[in-house]
Amino acid sequence: MQLQTKLSLLPQQHNQIDYHSKIGLFGSCFSEHIAEKFRYYKFQTFDNPFGILFHPLAIENLIVNAINEKQYAEADIFFHNEQWHSFEAHSKLSNTSKDDMLNTLNSRIKMTTDFLKNASHIVITYGTAWAYRWIETDNFVTNCHKVSQKKFLKELLSVDAITESVEAIVSLIKSINPNVTIVFTVSPVRHLKDGFVENTQSKSHLISAIHQVVAPRNHLHYFPSYEIMLDELRDYRFYKDDMLHPSSVAINYIWEYFQSVWVSETANQTMQDVEYIQKGIEHRPFNPASDAHQLFLQKLNNKQLHLQSLFGHIQF
Repeated sequence: MQLQTKLSLLPQQHNQIDYHSKIGLFGSCFSEHIAEKFRYYKFQTFDNPFGILFHPLAIENLIVNAINEKQYAEADIFFHNEQWHSFEAHSKLSNTSKDDMLNTLNSRIKMTTDFLKNASHIVITYGTAWAYRWIETDNFVTNCHKVSQKKFLKELLSVDAITESVEAIVSLIKSINPNVTIVFTVSPVRHLKDGFVENTQSKSHLISAIHQVVAPRNHLHYFPSYEIMLDELRDYRFYKDDMLHPSSVAINYIWEYFQSVWVSETANQTMQDVEYIQKGIEHRPFNPASDAHQLFLQKLNNKQLHLQSLFGHIQF
């Protein structure tokens, strides 16, 4: 008896990810889960230098600033609740020191610029089409930083506006890295603070806009994270206790799909070796001084040295 409707996803025929790839991930908290998987398996990964970015215009703004090599100054930050913040960055970058805050923003924007020029793959995860416009400047913000909601206007980005943003992101990245492969996806996280109907509107706008731009012949692809969660894992047991975020089981399930589509067969073999080493490092023996354990450590070390001889970036 078949109790699921399963998606049929075939491996990509070209430009798959391997251990020579340089993978950038930008967007919602779900993109960070995928980045954690890549880091665990020791791929070359760069993710969310300005923290979680929920809506398309926030990601576009980061890409624009990186390519223009923006230099942040005091006028770009503000002091609120005993910390300095930027409306262009997540609160995890906020700091009690103005100078430290500016140094962090400028160093991270430079890192983003350098990475975009050399990336082989960029994965962009959109979380919501709802965005907040700061009334004082009429600009959309990445994060409100608990500033009074009276100072913002909440707007649902239209399909056309999101499409223009996606096209702008593609054009900007391709202007400095024409051969990069870009993969778009929509986060399976439910943004129910916006409302049930409003969340559906939001996801629909994102999906519709992305599909106006996706063109595999131009190295522009869509990966159905949202659809896997909605259609294959349509049960609350696959959510965390808040019933909004995918559980670790769901994240692993979607990751396995992504791996089957985007990670090359040769890289899969290396991933198995990395996982063996990672589990070996985490292992806690009953008798650390035993000959058997010392032999195990020697084998583990030999595997590490072998992998590092093949891929210089791998460090355990």
